[in-house]
Amino acid sequence: MIARTAIGIALLVQVVPWCHAAAADQKAPALAPYQMVRSLQIVQDRIADGDHAALPMQKKMIEMIDRRLLSASPDEYADRRNFEALVIYGMSGGNPKTLETVAAGLQLDQHDAALTAGLVAYFKSNPGKAASQLSSLDPAKEPPHIGAFLALVKGTISALQRPEKALPLLDLARLYAPGTLVEEAALRRSISIATSIQDRERFLRASEQYSRRFLRSPYASHFADGFINGVVALREGLDLQAVEEVVSAMNAEQQLAVYLRIARKSAIAGYTELAEFASARARLVSGKADGPEDPRAAFYNALASVTTQSIEEVARRLDAIDRNTLSKRDIRLLDAAREIVRGVTLSPLNSPDMQVSDAPASVGEPARPVQADARDGEAEPAPAPRETAAADLPDAGAGASAGNDTAAPAADAGAEGSPAIAEAAVTADGAAPAAAPDGQAAEAPGAEAMAGEPSLDDIVGSTRKTLQDIDDLLEKEEE
Repeated sequence: MIARTAIGIALLVQVVPWCHAAAADQKAPALAPYQMVRSLQIVQDRIADGDHAALPMQKKMIEMIDRRLLSASPDEYADRRNFEALVIYGMSGGNPKTLETVAAGLQLDQHDAALTAGLVAYFKSNPGKAASQLSSLDPAKEPPHIGAFLALVKGTISALQRPEKALPLLDLARLYAPGTLVEEAALRRSISIATSIQDRERFLRASEQYSRRFLRSPYASHFADGFINGVVALREGLDLQAVEEVVSAMNAEQQLAVYLRIARKSAIAGYTELAEFASARARLVSGKADGPEDPRAAFYNALASVTTQSIEEVARRLDAIDRNTLSKRDIRLLDAAREIVRGVTLSPLNSPDMQVSDAPASVGEPARPVQADARDGEAEPAPAPRETAAADLPDAGAGASAGNDTAAPAADAGAEGSPAIAEAAVTADGAAPAAAPDGQAAEAPGAEAMAGEPSLDDIVGSTRKTLQDIDDLLEKEEE
């Protein structure tokens, strides 16, 4: 690694004047493709280490290297270093069309033809063809500077069908390229795969390794998304102390954002224990351990407590929250939660939609749960900046990109109507009870008559589903 850095610094000394000359449309010194690509890799290593100022340099270098590769003669590609530079460029965030165009004009042996064809198929979002083309290639038998990228690509493809087979490939990529964007990307992919196969130990280990080494990467926000989703998905049996250790490597702002997002997801889904854990940690991190609870943490904790506290207590806690301290998105979610709680506690006979004097003889279906208005949603703070760069290796192949959701319209959060409890007079089959014989008092409806009413579990489930739908719509609108 030290030798590579020294070589990179020497190459950068050559490349910087070349960049200035190219920018000024002057005659630039002729650098070999492999020299330029090596310099690009050093710049990307700096990015992985948190040097965000190197992002513009990377973009400019990719543009210049692209032109250089397209203008290079077949004789230049006879130099193995230049051909490998072409392949590495394609896997380092370069234009895949350049790889396809140049490779089509070269006489390649079976190995190199399979390598380039497989990579082109991968970049064109054809994982089946890519897997077929690359099947005969073993990353462990390639030179490390090629094997690292190849292992990352093959691991990504394997994750689609056989995720447990992808982890050894990602480990090999990390072994061959420590401290680089390749390792950073491989760790993020490992976290996602460990979540999908319910491997809690691997999930925590990869998360801890990432938080120790790559939190300054411009792509750390993708890690935060995967980590939060993994904590919620793997909550049963997950070592929460280990979760704390992972988060402790972050700065205070990042810790607060992560804990609040875990609390929010857990509260909406009804995972009370996890929501309470995350809310308590958010309060501690915010510096208010001895003072008032963070309003967002209090809100999420109240949502989570709907299954453990009386609905009246939940309503009291929701009413005590200062809406001025919440984001627009949370305000809409708070309003929807209050409306749902009001609908659960309100007697059907007191509903504004039903007057006692003209109550029908039989009751129809309960009103549908309210929906939320996603307009004017406000994004929550992300633990790290979301920068877009061509070298975001996990997203190199089309179809592997995160954050490509399509916004969807949402219904109005203030829509009238709420879940209603069916009247006691309705029988099990929904019909009105028969009149009592003359001279006999009508009996109060018993258990059989109450069978048509929604149970508490039904109400809670409906509430959770409604809140989840509302939050999903708000999140899509933000994106």
